[in-house]
Amino acid sequence: MGQPISVKGRHYKTGQPVEVTMEEGRITGILPWAADEPVSGIAWVGPGLVDLQLNGYRSMDFNAQPIPSGTTHKVTRALWKEGVTAYFPTVITGSDERIESAVAAIAAETEEDPITRSCVAGIHLEGPFISPEDGARGAHNKAYVKAPDWDLMQRWQEAARGLIRIVTVSPEWPESSEFIRRCADAGIVVSVGHTNATPEQIRSAAEAGATMVTHFGNGAHPMLPRHPNYLWEQLASEPLWACVIADGFHLPDAVLKVVRKVKEERMLLVSDAVSLSGMPPGAYDMPVGGQVVLTEEGRLHLAHDPRLLAGSAQLLPWGISHLIRKGICDLAGAWDAASVHPAAKLGLPSAQGLQTGAPADLAVMEWDGSFLRPSAVYKAGEKQYG
Repeated sequence: MGQPISVKGRHYKTGQPVEVTMEEGRITGILPWAADEPVSGIAWVGPGLVDLQLNGYRSMDFNAQPIPSGTTHKVTRALWKEGVTAYFPTVITGSDERIESAVAAIAAETEEDPITRSCVAGIHLEGPFISPEDGARGAHNKAYVKAPDWDLMQRWQEAARGLIRIVTVSPEWPESSEFIRRCADAGIVVSVGHTNATPEQIRSAAEAGATMVTHFGNGAHPMLPRHPNYLWEQLASEPLWACVIADGFHLPDAVLKVVRKVKEERMLLVSDAVSLSGMPPGAYDMPVGGQVVLTEEGRLHLAHDPRLLAGSAQLLPWGISHLIRKGICDLAGAWDAASVHPAAKLGLPSAQGLQTGAPADLAVMEWDGSFLRPSAVYKAGEKQYG
C-alpha cells in the first residue's frame, strides 16, 4: 500500500494553482489551493513525458554491440531528470543477429525489474525494412537494409518477448503491404519512415494499416520534386500521425507550423536522441557517424561537414520549449504533444493525462521564459526525481 502524497503547482492547461493528490499509483484528486506567492513564480505540473523514439542517453546506447548489462535500467532512471516517465528504446538497422541480441537484452532487463517495466512501454524497431537509397536511408548501414520479412519479424518479436510495439517501414518494397497488414493485426504500430515510396505506395501503406510517420521530414532526400512527393502524401494522409523532432535543428520552424496546423493533435513530439544526449559540448567518436561535434548550442553534426547533422542530442523538454518559444504551440499543446498524445497513439493508460483516476505519472517543470526544466518527477505516485 502506497502512502498518500501530494504535489502543488500550476495546472499545465489552466495555469491555476492546484494540489494533485496521489495514492496507490493513481491521481486521487486535483484541488485548487491558495498560493502564498505570485502565480508566476510557481512551477507547472502536468503528465509525465512519453518518448516514442530514443536511441540512447548520457553515453548509454541501445545500439551498442553488445548492449552493456544494466543499460535499460540506467537509462530508465536517468530519464526521470528529463521528465520522461515512459519511453520506447529504439533499435536501428543492423545485422539480424545484432537486432535480435539488442531486443532480447532490453526485454530481459525490462522483465527483471518492476520500475524499468513500468517505464519501458515497448521497443521501437527503426529498420532494417527501410529504403536503401542515399538520403532516405539516413545514417543506417546500407549493408543491412532489406525487404520486409514477417518470419524475421516474428523471430525478433519472440526474442523481445512481445515488447516490439513500433516498427519503421518504407512502403516502397513490394512485400510491404502484406507485412504492414500482419503487423497491424499483431498490434504493432507501423510507422512510415526512411522512405523513397511513391505517393501511391504511401496511400497503400495507410490502407494496409500504417498509422504513423517516423520523424517527418528527416531521413529524407535533400532534394525532391516539388509535387508529388512522399512528404505531401504523408501530410495529406488522415490515418498517419506525424512524429517530429522539434530541436530547432532538424526541421525549420515553418515545417513544424505546417505539420501542427495539418495534423493538430496527431503531431507527436519525439526526441530521437542518440547516446550523446545529456553530454557536455565537445568532439566525440560515434559508432554510427564517426567523428562528430556537439556544439554549445546543442546541435550535433559531423566533424568533417558541419552542415550535416549526426543525430539529435536533445530530449523532450528542449523540444517542448522550442515549440512554445516559436509560437507553434502554447505550453499545454506542446506538453500534450510529448505526453498525452503519444500515449494515446500507443494505447497507454497515461493517455488520461492530468485527471482523477489517471496513473500518477507527473512532471513538475519550471519555465523561465525560454526553457522548460523538470524539477520533480513522479512515477506511479512515487517521487523519483527532485
